Amino acid sequence: MRTDTGELYKSRIIQFCRFHPEPEQAYSAARWLREIAGIESVWQASPLAVEVVYDLRQVTLECIECALTELGYHLDNSLLCKLKRALFYYTEDTQRENLAITQECQITQQEVFINRYQHLTHGCRDPQPEYWREYQ
Repeated sequence: MRTDTGELYKSRIIQFCRFHPEPEQAYSAARWLREIAGIESVWQASPLAVEVVYDLRQVTLECIECALTELGYHLDNSLLCKLKRALFYYTEDTQRENLAITQECQITQQEVFINRYQHLTHGCRDPQPEYWREYQ
């Protein structure tokens, strides 16, 4: 079975609810998603939308949106967005099944926080070089 690698990378726009009081949802979500395995690139397409390019073999749109919802983001739930979402979920699940990909893709809240924490600069790191820490 031969598949074009271009078919395995999906580019989707995730829209956020315009009625939510936090106006920076898209910017904040883009920062969180950059560190997730399987997501190739993320950028803020508009104040209410994020464009995501991801590898279908590792992650799906449903998995990404579930993680965002779990983190407290409010996605756009207009009828058009719900229809698009359902269509993308179905086609991606079907494509993964046809490629015999059996692994569950699940981004947990803990994984997102751990990845984010590891890349932040904060005071919880020892500034000493590694060889000094082992010196006795």
